[in-house]
Amino acid sequence: MRRLPRGGGRAGVSSSALSQTVASLEKALGIRLLNRTTRSVFPTEAGERLLERLAPALGEIRQAVADLDQLRENPSGTVRINAPGPAADHILCPLAFGFMQAYPEVRVEIVSDAAIVDIVAGGFDAGVRFGRQVEKDMIAVPLGPPLRYAIVASPGYLARRGTPATPHDLVRHDCIRRRFPGGSLATGASRRMARPSTSRPRGA
Repeated sequence: MRRLPRGGGRAGVSSSALSQTVASLEKALGIRLLNRTTRSVFPTEAGERLLERLAPALGEIRQAVADLDQLRENPSGTVRINAPGPAADHILCPLAFGFMQAYPEVRVEIVSDAAIVDIVAGGFDAGVRFGRQVEKDMIAVPLGPPLRYAIVASPGYLARRGTPATPHDLVRHDCIRRRFPGGSLATGASRRMARPSTSRPRGA
């Protein structure tokens, strides 16, 4: 028989808590695992056999925990982000360069796609969306200041159709509109009026 080392203190567990845990295990198994005296603790034959069988598994568990500690200190792996083209070019790429310098073991994969895909189902860690195109169960944080878009027209068109003075005037003009891969049309919001308004001009 071998005497068991004092491992409870080293593992951050008190002797009494460890003893109660082993006693609960013995009760569940219906067999004594340890012989206890006032001065020492020895495993029974059943305890020896159980320890021999569990030793490899316990070693794997210790190694798995050690690997997690290593990952916490030195992050590694791949971060996949789904984002529309403008956000990828003007926001994510500048951020990614600094991030990759700070964490060289992490690979950053940015998938530029204007389609509103399911981030979880697509295997992405994060996604970038414009406006309020965010699912209710997602956590959203701003990546930068609001983006501003400009409405432009050729001088010839304005000479023929006139120059719009307010966002509402756009409904009478021929506009080139953007349709997302999911089928929805982009809308423009204006804050130049007393209250924010959204215009839905006609056009392709």
